[in-house]
Amino acid sequence: MKSSLVPYCLLSCSSVLVSAIDLPFQTYPDCVNGPLASLKVCDVTLSPPQRAAALVAAMTTEEKLQNLVSKSKGAPRIGLPAYNWWSEALHGVAYAPGTQFWSGDGPFNASTSFPMPLLMAATFDDELIEKVGEVIGTEGRAFGNAGFSGFDYWTPNVNPFKDPRWGRGSETPGEDILRIKRYAASMIRGLQGPARERRVVATCKHYAANDFEDWNGSTRHDFNAKVTLQDLAEYYLSPFQQCARDSKVGSIMCSYNAVNGVPACANTYLMQTILREHWNWTAPGNYITSDCEAVLDISANHHYAETNAEGTALAFEAGIDSSCEYESSSDIPGAWTQGLLEQSTVDRALKRIYEGLVRVGYFDGNHSEYASLGWKDVNSPKSQEVALQAAVEGIVLLKNDKTLPLDLRTDPKSKLAMIGFWANDPKTLSGGYSGKPAFEHSPVYAAQAMGFSVTTAGGPVLQNSTSNDTWTQAALEAAKDANYILYFGGQDTSAAGETKDRTTINWPEAQLQLITTLSKLGKPLVVVQMGDQLDNTPLLAAKAVNAILWANWLGQDGGTAVMQILTGLKNPAGRLPVTQYPANYTAAVPMTDMNLRPSDKLPGRTYRWYPTAVQPFGFGLHYTTFQTKIAVPLPRLAIQDLLSRCGGDNANAYPDTCALPPLKVEVTNSGNRSSDYVVLAFLAGDVGPKPYPIKTLVSYTRLRDLSPGHKTTAHLKWTLGDIARYDEQGNTVLYPGTYTVTVDEPAQASARFVVEGEAVVLDRWPAPSG
Repeated sequence: MKSSLVPYCLLSCSSVLVSAIDLPFQTYPDCVNGPLASLKVCDVTLSPPQRAAALVAAMTTEEKLQNLVSKSKGAPRIGLPAYNWWSEALHGVAYAPGTQFWSGDGPFNASTSFPMPLLMAATFDDELIEKVGEVIGTEGRAFGNAGFSGFDYWTPNVNPFKDPRWGRGSETPGEDILRIKRYAASMIRGLQGPARERRVVATCKHYAANDFEDWNGSTRHDFNAKVTLQDLAEYYLSPFQQCARDSKVGSIMCSYNAVNGVPACANTYLMQTILREHWNWTAPGNYITSDCEAVLDISANHHYAETNAEGTALAFEAGIDSSCEYESSSDIPGAWTQGLLEQSTVDRALKRIYEGLVRVGYFDGNHSEYASLGWKDVNSPKSQEVALQAAVEGIVLLKNDKTLPLDLRTDPKSKLAMIGFWANDPKTLSGGYSGKPAFEHSPVYAAQAMGFSVTTAGGPVLQNSTSNDTWTQAALEAAKDANYILYFGGQDTSAAGETKDRTTINWPEAQLQLITTLSKLGKPLVVVQMGDQLDNTPLLAAKAVNAILWANWLGQDGGTAVMQILTGLKNPAGRLPVTQYPANYTAAVPMTDMNLRPSDKLPGRTYRWYPTAVQPFGFGLHYTTFQTKIAVPLPRLAIQDLLSRCGGDNANAYPDTCALPPLKVEVTNSGNRSSDYVVLAFLAGDVGPKPYPIKTLVSYTRLRDLSPGHKTTAHLKWTLGDIARYDEQGNTVLYPGTYTVTVDEPAQASARFVVEGEAVVLDRWPAPSG
């Protein structure tokens, strides 16, 4: 999406625009007085499958076919209203065809805007992510109750961010599978809630191997992702295993691209063999939606079917239950009249999607568990606190020569020069897939609210030439009497987003020249970077650049969060959720190459396989110092003993979920400031198939507010699956051998342990047919 709010360009940026409205536009069933009241779908004593089956049985064939799309028409004859399944809530309730905002002052004219997921991932704080999900789910349900949205939200995005150029990378929780899985688990718990009735229906997307937009003649609409079974099971599908098998997400979205020759939305291996059979994702109400217009891609772009009708039938027969569309783009009527679409398939799909609505209380009116949620539950003070906390916790300190924190409060005469394109522009804070925040506080706004003397100037964004320099003189004027220069640069959403990948990860030349010019003034200079990772090599090498903060997109209170970190009211503890690559990486690696492991043609992808990062995954500085050590010697572990001690029905069914003895790490704040600390535990070893990963994250936790001199022991949870490897057939295997655990990035502590016994397959991966 584009970053503007109203009107809003959706997904593939077609001519369809969404703008704020003056009245609710979604209506809900009347199970008391309307014709629907006589149907068993309104009988709360029946199960969701029974209720949905009764509804589907009451529909005519024409009514059934009209409800297999995201903008369903309902069935007025029996009192079933139209319903738009397409709502968005990536980092707060957002604009979408199924979600709109009140125009002007009034209820439901705004929602809480959190940081983009990549910055929230940098918190390494699962408890916080669940709180964020709870706020978004609560506000989403409140919007739905009032008719400003549906109850189905197409979030989270769990595709791994393996290539720094991907335009949608900041929608994801980063490049590491464990981080993505735990983010997804926490977010889904928060969104859907703990009760039998779901607060909203969450949707994990985009299934699968979807991680680029448009590169060198290939687009996501026609790309065939060629992926080995090893990489497919280990990397590209693992987050969806968490969503479906372990977190019981309500919905999955299949992606535009093909996987190994078969379009994802017509891929029986992905949707039936893996998702529904191997992961047992078959609970009532679990449904698959296509990405928007992806059904048309099957014939029009992948040429996997000769006609749209044939492609539409292939998608539904393979396992999708609803086609997301702007307007009509699939050919459901043609597939039906040509005899390509079975009656049983139509009924199966409708039962799934309406079972989902039964489970979320759509037909229950005031009897729904969440029926009382309304405008009073949107933008609450608690929600605003969580949004600010997420922004503060996610900011990563990448460089500091002790200039930070700024000592402003002891010197009230200090003046700040706040320079750069987002220093005083609150509209830049939200990132993509956004709603309308109740407020947006820029860094300048926050500094002035804190009582500081501020001069400000704008600056270039993506310009790689200074031939039309309209910013340097204003910046020098703003900086001339300042005691400190704060430069707010990086990239905005015009550099990357849906349909647009980056072509370079260099800093824009005009920004580098402006920073260099400002650095020659001999004043403390701090750079605060917006957007995705850039190659910070020139800034890290420049002594006159005293400190660097990475802030991605911070959400509604981003300016406040930045100023709290800069002034030491809060202390940085975020860690990079992605690798910072050198600029020449983009010339060495085609975006369309899906391989992860290094070869004679590929230097490797992600921190597990790429050895020479500018700044690595997991890096992050503090204002204090910490010392860590592994608290007790790690035991020798016998594979059969580990399996025999594995308890619980789920663990017996899925031994990769069996818990290992907790990893105990002793952490001491050896500095002079209180601070949070993220404990990262990595595993390495020449065990299993070659090549061996450099290291793999196996556990983490965030410790809060450790005071100077304080010592505590973190008990890190990990599982057999966390230390297992994947073989060439995609099987998850626990191998015997010697392993090394290291703590922190760079490593502070390490310990070895031995796993004894015979290798055992924890999860046997199904082979594709044929």
